[in-house]
Amino acid sequence: MTLYFAYGTNMDRAAMRLRCPGARAIGTGTLEGWRLLVAVDGYVSIVRRPGARVHGVLWRLTAHDLAALDAYEGVDAGLYRRRMLPVIVGVARRRAQVYISRSAAPGRPRPGHLSLVMSAAQSWHLPITYRDELRRFASSGWHGARTPQAGEVR
Repeated sequence: MTLYFAYGTNMDRAAMRLRCPGARAIGTGTLEGWRLLVAVDGYVSIVRRPGARVHGVLWRLTAHDLAALDAYEGVDAGLYRRRMLPVIVGVARRRAQVYISRSAAPGRPRPGHLSLVMSAAQSWHLPITYRDELRRFASSGWHGARTPQAGEVR
């Protein structure tokens, strides 16, 4: 069994049932030192950023599920790569596979993509501040999650 940290549409329970029928959700977790962005391919990815956090869901996968996710994420085609990173789950650190876009160049989100991410974040009750960040990210045309500037209306 492999642990996998999802921060995008793979947080969605129904999507994971279709893609990875053997996957079991462990719960929510946090990846520290990374931030979310929309990569040039139009899907969310993560990039290193000291002090930042990405919230998501930790899944336990079978070998078959991991192979299915590799195909879905386009690992062989070079779209995403898999890395083992420490994820905070409660008070523990667990090492989990994480998919990261090969390009850190910002792009525009594909239609409907961020709404799926936001819906999954809501269903997992991810922190409201993080969900607000996703909403600003989606509605502002901005390519990366950001902190509001002084005087900006929330």
